[in-house]
Amino acid sequence: MTNPSRMTPTRALLAVMGLALLAVGCAETDEASPASSPAPAEAAPNKLTAAEQADGWRLLFDGETFAGWRGLGRDSIPPGHWTIEDGTLRKVASGAVPTAPDGQPLEGGDIMTVDTFGDFELVLEWKVAPGANSGIKYNVSEAMSTEHAPATAALGFEYQILDDDRHPDAQNGPNRTAGALYDLIPPGPAKQLKPVGEYNEARILFRGAHGEHWLNGAQVVAYDLGSPRFDSLLAASKYAPVEGFAERRRGHLVLQDHGDDVWFRNIKIRALPPE
Repeated sequence: MTNPSRMTPTRALLAVMGLALLAVGCAETDEASPASSPAPAEAAPNKLTAAEQADGWRLLFDGETFAGWRGLGRDSIPPGHWTIEDGTLRKVASGAVPTAPDGQPLEGGDIMTVDTFGDFELVLEWKVAPGANSGIKYNVSEAMSTEHAPATAALGFEYQILDDDRHPDAQNGPNRTAGALYDLIPPGPAKQLKPVGEYNEARILFRGAHGEHWLNGAQVVAYDLGSPRFDSLLAASKYAPVEGFAERRRGHLVLQDHGDDVWFRNIKIRALPPE
């Protein structure tokens, strides 16, 4: 390094000015650096961001209570089978459900929203225990469901939730794997399922006669009620004998009790304008 004491006055002045300009340049670079800028705020679990609120989203689960939910065909939640656990809505595996005071097993069953929905977009996160099976059902008529056995299980379009690798239902066909429109339409090639124990994001869009299933940001199912394709699939499904099954209605949303451990959180919905 040059000794400032041996510089001429002119060179010394230029050196000082250069150092000052360098400091200003560094300060401007640091201020503009993305690394020094705060990351955009994300909503905590079971909360809505300001942008989501502005877009009309509504929470269906507050992370602490069953407000807005009840058992299908019941006035309350099936005790022991459904719990709130660490900000999640958990379906407890049937083998882990405590017995009633008289020693008899507690009866389980699906749970549903108190409200009904027409055209909507639904988003939630789910994860399963190894080998688990469940589903998200929509377009559900409680009256139609309770007329068919078992009376505590909903009849409706089902977004399949499954451990594809371990649950035997996956061996019955791709239309029974995770993300499928259960027993009707298999998920497409864009499907990317996360490992058991990790949360997957489900998105259901239902507007007019059109429906879509999304899994982890990718569309995996699309259909149109009343189309030749859909009618053919319906006729070949387990739902063919159920009169009115595919009728479009304002329906309940349902989380399925299939007897296995499943966790749900960040359940949110927004109404969509009619097409």
